This record gives sequence, structure tokens and C-alpha cells, in this order.
Amino acid sequence: MSFRRAARPVELVLVGTAFMGVLIGASATPAGSQEREKLQVTAVSSRPGTVSGDDALIRVEVPASAAADGVRVEVAGRDVTSSFRPFGDHALMGVVKELSKGDNTLTARAPGADAGQLTLKNHPITGPIFSGPHEQPFVCDTAEFKTVTGGTLGQPLDKDCSVTTRVDYMYRTTAGKFVPLPDESARPADLATATTSAGNKVPYIVRVETGTINRGIYETAVLHDPQSAAPDPLQRGPGWNGRLVYGFGGGCNGGWYVQGRNTVGIMNDTYLSKGYGVASSTLNVFGNNCNDVLAAETMSMVKERFVETYGEPAFTIGNGCSGGSYQTHQIADNYPGLLDGILSGCSFPDVGFGTIQTLSDAQLLNHYFKEVAPDAFTEEQQRAVSGFGKWESIGSLARAAGRIDPTVYCPAQLPAGQRYNPDTNPDGARCDVYSHTVNVYGEVPETGKARRPLDNTGIQYGLEALNKGTIDMAQFIDLNRRIGGLDDDAKPAAGRTVADLKAVRLAYRTGRMLNGGGGLADVPIIDYRDYTDDAATGDMHMRFHSFSTRARLDKANGTHANQIMLTRSSGHGFTLAGMLSDMDQWLTGIKADSGDEAPIEKIVRNKPQGLTDACWTRGIGAKKIEEPQVEGIDNTECNTLYPVWTSPRMVAGADVANDVVKCRKRPVDRSDYRVPVTEGEFKDLTAIFRDGVCDWSRPGAGQQGLAGTWLSFDQS
Repeated sequence: MSFRRAARPVELVLVGTAFMGVLIGASATPAGSQEREKLQVTAVSSRPGTVSGDDALIRVEVPASAAADGVRVEVAGRDVTSSFRPFGDHALMGVVKELSKGDNTLTARAPGADAGQLTLKNHPITGPIFSGPHEQPFVCDTAEFKTVTGGTLGQPLDKDCSVTTRVDYMYRTTAGKFVPLPDESARPADLATATTSAGNKVPYIVRVETGTINRGIYETAVLHDPQSAAPDPLQRGPGWNGRLVYGFGGGCNGGWYVQGRNTVGIMNDTYLSKGYGVASSTLNVFGNNCNDVLAAETMSMVKERFVETYGEPAFTIGNGCSGGSYQTHQIADNYPGLLDGILSGCSFPDVGFGTIQTLSDAQLLNHYFKEVAPDAFTEEQQRAVSGFGKWESIGSLARAAGRIDPTVYCPAQLPAGQRYNPDTNPDGARCDVYSHTVNVYGEVPETGKARRPLDNTGIQYGLEALNKGTIDMAQFIDLNRRIGGLDDDAKPAAGRTVADLKAVRLAYRTGRMLNGGGGLADVPIIDYRDYTDDAATGDMHMRFHSFSTRARLDKANGTHANQIMLTRSSGHGFTLAGMLSDMDQWLTGIKADSGDEAPIEKIVRNKPQGLTDACWTRGIGAKKIEEPQVEGIDNTECNTLYPVWTSPRMVAGADVANDVVKCRKRPVDRSDYRVPVTEGEFKDLTAIFRDGVCDWSRPGAGQQGLAGTWLSFDQS
């Protein structure tokens, strides 16, 4: 059985105009006449070029020279004026429905003003829009997905795993539990009351919408009394505070070929009790979908649905830990406008490089220490070569590297007969990150496998451990001679791993390697972390990853003033409610700031007092330590409590940005080594590194800036 892949070279296309974009078309002004003011037509629910589901929330701004009640709106010659109602001063707004697939020209006219025009590009609610061709095979999970009431969605209606949209009402009991509302016309005796951040006291009843968008299952939740008027995008109900929190879930292993059986969860008392709208999708859980482009597309479409139902949020906050942090970073950077502020927990900059380069190095070290040269290094020597805080992390991260092996982490619901096997089913579904991102990287023509931006040529593993005297030159030479690399199926191989240079360039240009200089430059970030570098069994959520993101912000923008870093242990210290309140205050201040300065100036000026880099002491009664967070071990109070350990590549000389895929080379140099090097040893080193060693002072091969934001991988 064969599976559809990207057959032609990847082309980068800018999608639409700036979010929320305005495209105005004016009728010609006769010669000698005075130029008239124009009607302005704006897409509110999405960018004009990324409309989905046959409808869009549209705003028409009417100049003072015209009367709002004289405006007429058409789509492709069809009068849709009745869809619009007054909205504020000199504006109309409404949801335009029954759009055709593809381009739809919307025209607004009124006596006394020039016409305004906007072209909407409408896409199916099943997608795709900009992520490229849908992945096949794809397993529907509607019959297993549990709704908030405990039931399922039943069998899918079509091959795109669609279901009929449903609305359920839940309420919060005075005992602090969410339960189904038994009767929409009655109030339970144990119904709690919520007080929103706007000060409104409302029955703690939650309207939950569940449906399918972009082949994923989405959920939205808002405080709404079923005895009141239906939700209206032009008239905010008293239960919604006008803000949206979008939840992103973690994972990655097994995140391909499935619809997913869970969102990150939307019944969150911290959010709902204050009146925040909440949204998520199964394809915004990286354990279901380990692809940030598809995650961005899904978030865009789900947010569009939310806006068309409830209205435009004042701002949208993204929150996610681990695999959720990948999404907050990359969506904010590569698809600006979707997220206004982010809470990034247990964070990494990206999965493809910040994480995978460290995991794959751990895999190679683990293989060398266990299979190639057992007993040649003590556990402490192995730990020093890895850079990790715990020896156990080497094996833990090596196992997590299975996400780049097409045979290790296939989702349970993917039939065995459809899975790739190099011997029995070479055309089967390859269960790995690169195959799941083939729309970006393209295929190697000779093999049909996804191009892979992974490389370890020239890396001097264990260099710092050698120079500190933890290992000797003989160990260093043998390690680098025999560590090898990974073959096309991520199995250990004798030769070093060589990256596909086209994939490397695309990684930088498309933002798969987080750049930090796209939309993320103008987004407030609270990076929060429960310290796990010292976990007894090892853990991949290492503290240095927060500094990788910070370093990339510095490289791209010359500052990381928009990033706050918080660290605690075992849940003692910062709270979600506190971070949400701080982010709300931060964004509210920015939105109200009418200054003409650059966005970063407004971010700095409006940062809440007391929101600074900090850590908390360990244990109950944790005390806050406010100090700039920096790399190092025992060099600050926070780093004494929570050392910032490193990685195999950092031990080899790379910096914390971890943004070099394939290093540029230079000849082996004796000055690299702070220990005596014999002629024989130097000869061995030059033979091992015949093409040279990494020159970490130079940009990597193919390293370059973003090609742009809102890129499309559509190959139609």
C-alpha cells in the first residue's frame, strides 16, 4: 500500500495580507472631481486569504460622508446586506455565509463614499489551507473521543472524520466540580456563581461546543446562560470577558496519522471562573500531531469559528507545556496575529532542532556507551560528555529519540498492516517527525523518504570533558572515532549523519528552526518551568532550553526584553492564575498604549511591576528570588538551586542557541585541547575529522533568516 507524499519541490507562498487584513478597492475618481472617502472592508474572523467553512465575520467602516443605513453589501453580485447590523460608530458588522470555494469578492457601496472591496479566499472546513496536502492514512477517533458529558461523538460522517457540531452545557457545583446541566430551563440547587475579571457575577454555567475542523476535533467553552440570548458576535454576553485562552497539549511520540482522542482540555476553572473563553483541538496536542504548521492552521481555523460565534477577542493568550510550548513559540513567530501573548511551560524552542538534536546525540552516546565501548567510561564520565545533570538522562533521552525512527512510535490505532517496515512494507506509513513534515521538506527523489535536516559531522563529542580532565585523550579519540551517526531509518550507523542541505535551508527559511525574529519579537512571553534536570530517572525538559529561546530572541532582535523566565520546584512558587493575571495586565496595557514607538518599547513599558525573571526556593513556603536568569552552575542564587546543565553539542563547543543544524568546518587545531597531544594522537584526530571539526564561531551551513511569515505549503 502506498501513501501520498509531497511530490514536487516545496514552494513558499505568502498567505493573504496582514491579520486582520484590509483590502480596499475604490471606484475610479473622475478627472477634476474631489476625491471621496472610502468604505473600508475588513475580515475580522480570519485573514482574508485563510477563510474556512463558507462564512466570515466582516466589518464595514463607514466614513462620515456616508450614512450607515445606506450601505449595501454584495458578494459576487449576491446581496448580503441583511447579514449586517450597526456596530459602534459608523460601522457595520455581520457574518457573511454561503461563500463559494476559492475567491469571493465582497463589495460595500454607499451614497457619498467610494466603494470598498475585499477578496476572501474560502477553504473547506476540513482543510487544508496552508499546511499542504492532508496526510494519509488518517485514522478517525470520533468514536473514542470523550465529550465533556462523558459520551462519545459516534462514527464519523465522512473520510475527513467529520461529525455534527454539538453544544452541551456544564455547570460548576458549589463543591467545586463540573457536571452536566440536567435541565437548561432550570437552575440546580448547587449551582455556583462566577465573578468574571470584568466584575460581572453570573451563573457558573458553561456552553461547550464540540465539532470537527481541519480533520481535528475541537472544543470551545464560554460562560453562557442557556436562558439568555444565543451567543452573538456583535453583542458580548455578560459571562465572557472578551479574552480567549487557547490551550496547546504536549507530547510528540506517536503524533501522526491520527485525529486524536483528546484536546488539552477546556473545562479549566482558572480560566472559566474569570470569564475567559477557552479553545483547543486534538490537532493542537503534539501527542496527536507533532507538526507545528498543521497546529497553526488548526488553531487559525478554530479561532475563526470562535470569533464567528462569540465575537473578536481583545487578545488571545496561548498556553502550553512541553509539546505545547513548541506550538506557542512557532505559531507566534511564524503566523503572527493568532496569539498576542504566550505562557510557555517546560519549554523548548522547537521540536525539530532544540529537542531532536539533543535527543539524537543522546541516542548516539547511549549506543556507544552501552554497545560499542561498554565499561570504557564511568557513569560520571558519561554524564560529563552528555552535559546533562543526571546520568540517567542519557538513556531517557535516547528512548525519546525514537520519534525520528519510522518504526518506533506508531500510534496504537494505526493498523499494523499500514505501517512502514523496511522489509515487508517499505511503502508503508513512516512514523517519524520528518515524514510528518514532508510538506515542508519534500522528498529525496531516489528514496521517496522525507528530506532530513539532521547532522553530526565535525562534532567533537566530549571536548569540554576532555579539557576539564574528566576523560582522557584516548577516550576522546575512541568516542569520536566510533560514535557514528544514524541511517535513513535512524538506526545507528558507522558513519556520521549527513544532513540534506535543501532541508537545512528550508528549516531556517520556513521557521521550523525557531527564528524568534518573526511575530515572536512582538509578543510578551512568560516562560515557566518546574525544574526536572535532577529527576531521578532523567528527563528531557531541561532548563537550558529556555535559554535557547532567549538566545535566539537576542540574535534576531538584539533583545529578549519580551521574555520573562520563572523557575520553581515541585509546584511551589508561581501559579497559573498569577501568570494569567500578569499576562492579561500586560496585554491590556499594550493594547491601550497609543504611543508611536516600536512594539518592543510598548512591551517593556507595560510589563507589570513585579513581573521579572525569578525563581523560588524549594519546598513548601517557597520564597521568591528576583534576579536576572542566566546560564551557569552555582553562579547565582537561582543557579545554585536550579543549575543550568548543558547538552552534548554544548559540551562539544556549540552555544546555547542550539541553532546550527550542520556546522561549518575548519581544520583540527591543537589549541582546541588543553591537554598534551602527541603526534600519534593528532594524526588520529585529523583522520577522524578528515573534513574538519565544527567551527562554532561561524553560522551553520545554509543558516539564514526567515523567508517571511504566514507561509503556505499548498502544492495545488
